[in-house]
Amino acid sequence: MGFQNAYTAYRNTAVKTASQGRLIVMLYEGAVRNLDAAASCFKADGTIAAKDIEKFGKSIVKTQEIISELQVSLDMDKGGQIAQNLMSLYVYFNQELMSANINKDRQKIDFVRNMMSQLASAWETASNSEANAPAKYVPQTLNIQG
Repeated sequence: MGFQNAYTAYRNTAVKTASQGRLIVMLYEGAVRNLDAAASCFKADGTIAAKDIEKFGKSIVKTQEIISELQVSLDMDKGGQIAQNLMSLYVYFNQELMSANINKDRQKIDFVRNMMSQLASAWETASNSEANAPAKYVPQTLNIQG
């Protein structure tokens, strides 16, 4: 029980101290993890066992919630064409996931997972670039002359 509390505290601290770019990457990574969980519910013959249907559905819904969070984080005024394109992608991803959930379609899950993984990589690169790096600490000198 103590380990779980420590992990939860660590995760909460990581989220609270993360940069905006890192938070977006974390959302993408969460979506990919949930899509992996959904894909793992499929048996070799492409069906889902009755015991895994709830896990499958919850994983898809959680991914859709993450995508919705990404949608509301878009700044449509400042983001211009990029924000518009991302919004279109997010709407499309949620439609595909709704269809995948209803029809138990592994191909749609794999497609959205691949796209989300690519976007995560792109955001990670962007968030790690020098332009987004925190300002370097420059110590202030004490001016005693007044």
